[in-house]
Amino acid sequence: MAESKNIQSDVIPKIATGLCAGISRTCGACGAVIGAIMGINLIYGRSRPGESLETNFAVVQRFINKFECEFGSTNCKQLTGCDLGTKEGQTTFKENKLVEHCKDYTEAATKIAISIIADAS
Repeated sequence: MAESKNIQSDVIPKIATGLCAGISRTCGACGAVIGAIMGINLIYGRSRPGESLETNFAVVQRFINKFECEFGSTNCKQLTGCDLGTKEGQTTFKENKLVEHCKDYTEAATKIAISIIADAS
């Protein structure tokens, strides 16, 4: 998403590293969801404290609603059906090739975010 807006930085892949596996295997939000929100924030985020949050919040909420409608949740543990913070969960994830689901979530999150940004522009 950043590249589509001519935003390039070596920092971009680094800032998303801890988002994988439900925020570093804590059973939190799906990293694809958080990454898409970060992309939305590049366009609709505020530049200074005191600026309005309303447009950003509305766009992010639209994104979350669409993702939840498509997949039923934004939570990694619910989406994958396993606790990636445990060895058992990691084994289940690998044995069932659930990384393929994560790729689907990442692709869908990106497409949903891009669609919402295009509609809001």
